[in-house]
Amino acid sequence: MHRRRVKRILIGVFAGCAALVDAGAAVAQATAAGEQLAITTPPAGSAAWVADGSFGKALPDPATADPAAVAAFFASLTGPEIDRLILEYPLVVGNLDGAPLAVRYRANREAIAAERDRARQRADDRALDPTARALAVSRAHDSEALLAPGRQILAFDPRGRGLVTEVYGDLAAARRVAVLVPGSDADLGHFDQSGEPLRSPAGMARALLAEEHAQSPGTRTAVVAWTGYVTPQGLGPDAATSRLAEAAAPRLERLLGGLRQTSHPEAPPALLCHSYGSVVCGTAAPTLHAGQPIDLVAFGSPGMGVGSAAELGTGVQVWAARNPGDWIGNVPYLEVGGLGHGSDPTTQAFGATTVSSAGASGHNGYLAEGTASRHNFAAIALGHYDDVTHPSPWTN
Repeated sequence: MHRRRVKRILIGVFAGCAALVDAGAAVAQATAAGEQLAITTPPAGSAAWVADGSFGKALPDPATADPAAVAAFFASLTGPEIDRLILEYPLVVGNLDGAPLAVRYRANREAIAAERDRARQRADDRALDPTARALAVSRAHDSEALLAPGRQILAFDPRGRGLVTEVYGDLAAARRVAVLVPGSDADLGHFDQSGEPLRSPAGMARALLAEEHAQSPGTRTAVVAWTGYVTPQGLGPDAATSRLAEAAAPRLERLLGGLRQTSHPEAPPALLCHSYGSVVCGTAAPTLHAGQPIDLVAFGSPGMGVGSAAELGTGVQVWAARNPGDWIGNVPYLEVGGLGHGSDPTTQAFGATTVSSAGASGHNGYLAEGTASRHNFAAIALGHYDDVTHPSPWTN
């Protein structure tokens, strides 16, 4: 009983500190948000896929297959065999890291269309209560938006709040690749927000790609907006612990393993980790170094689950940014009894390379046009390290 009481008190401290500087809707969620159920198992259809012996060969188990084995399996298939797998197991194929990019895009269009149609049926079901029908209308709308021409959905899973990963640019031909790892409240319903685009993974990814094109028009680039894990909601209990980050880290590792099979940039993808996403990146970092240094940018971070950048492993170049108006700077940078995320990545003692975010405002303004942080994040993703600017005593 005593430990549970201490935990409640500490959660209140974390949420309360944020409330002092951000008294809007997010704080109202802090007291109402419950713990989220992490998704760690393969998507629907996986059991039938594993049991399918009609191809004369074992299909790679989505729960255990290495991306390299998945790539080899698809290389052994004929065109008609691939077509059949897409139609029969769209969720499995669309989420298999290591499968060809174009195959995953096709499979996810099938899966998204099926989810849209299912949601429309629920919306028309008079036996459901009005709330359930309204949620179905929203799900149908969000799914339909992902089917717009030209969208490249690398992963889609309708379970829970919905997981989505989208590619911007030509990933197969890109010489520089960045992976955006978002924080709290990222899901299917909040993946692409036209009203406030920089509050959404899609909006941040588009902004980063546009800045890369502006800085280096001749460089082939791609950005992956990865909402491939269950994120915390609001400032509730999950935002104060690493539980969801620990479930997310192996999924991020598999994504990067799949990209090593299906894309061939000149350097490993840069990781841009926003807010709670930096906890995910910090948890995964020690296993990510694969022979070449990898850039990891933590911005608007509550901590990375460690006391210093050195704990994130060799070969990981850590960059950090926080603007003075970001309320996250008022959250306690500590770890007590499993609550909190460790040291502040922007301090000199942490050992990251700090970058300027001059002109940025608030928790979601780092990729706003004209900000130093937008310029710097693109320069890091491009490998143009000499173009990165750093804070001075007068600016951030």
